[in-house]
Amino acid sequence: MNFDKVPEWVRWLAQDADGAWWGYEAEPNRQDYGWYENEVGRIVRLAQAAPPDDWEATLRQWPLKRG
Repeated sequence: MNFDKVPEWVRWLAQDADGAWWGYEAEPNRQDYGWYENEVGRIVRLAQAAPPDDWEATLRQWPLKRG
């Protein structure tokens, strides 16, 4: 997934079971089939992709560390 237009305030990325990618200002919490912001910080829908095999493994900090 290419994330060229991620707002500067986004600190976390995660994909829901339906394939939607979201950006979060604060670390999100897991719910039944996706992630939620727990009423802390902002959230933005970034893209739609194929549903992942393991959506629970998609949570990552942003920006990604390159090494």
